[in-house]
Amino acid sequence: QVQLVESGGGLVQAGGSLRLSCAASGRTFSSLAMGWFRQAPGKEGEFVSAISWSGTSKYYADSVQGRFTISRDNAKNTVDLQMNSLKPEDTAVYYCAAGDTTREVTSASGDYWGQGTQVTVSS
Repeated sequence: QVQLVESGGGLVQAGGSLRLSCAASGRTFSSLAMGWFRQAPGKEGEFVSAISWSGTSKYYADSVQGRFTISRDNAKNTVDLQMNSLKPEDTAVYYCAAGDTTREVTSASGDYWGQGTQVTVSS
């Protein structure tokens, strides 16, 4: 089993920045691909970003490419999402996800999910 706990959400003005963090426990973190999804009210969940177990491969949704950066620290068992130039349409609950491969994570078929953290971007 893997437990994922997100933090760092909040309210920010458009153009601002937030940094989300996901802390993992329960299994060797360095063996897991990690990622972030989001779900806005009334909308389906959306893939945001993923990172391979080594950190060498990173993936981003077109909607966040160039604004968001994913990173991980295998010594601290954390994965972060730095979000810059935030827009009101980035408002959503952001979920941390983990799986055995990045394909699992990007397709939302990973086995492990956090509880989510709210990000609200005001215009």
